[in-house]
Amino acid sequence: MGTFSVPIEVGDLAGRHFVAVDALVDTGANYTAIPASILESLGVARVGYRQFELANNHIVEYPIGQARIRFESQELFLLVVFAEENMSPLLGATALEIFGLAVDPIHRRLAPVPALLK
Repeated sequence: MGTFSVPIEVGDLAGRHFVAVDALVDTGANYTAIPASILESLGVARVGYRQFELANNHIVEYPIGQARIRFESQELFLLVVFAEENMSPLLGATALEIFGLAVDPIHRRLAPVPALLK
């Protein structure tokens, strides 16, 4: 498919403070991952831990929390992963679903799609 990034803003739950980042669209990742230092600077609380399988098949455990994410005209709450500092921000599959977006691989962009309620 090729990869591309999109600009998003990551914020605290109250919506008082935001940080702009370019997030790699990664449909192979379940969740949105943001370097821990960014989340900590916003006061995002760690609410637990989850195990993740990496591309090299290693299992790792990272803290998770909830943050407010802005993308274009939408602002929603998402589960976020406190990623290592050397990781690029990732916008994962659940974020795309929650925002009602699909990947347009030809134009390397995100496109709105209707949600299913069947």
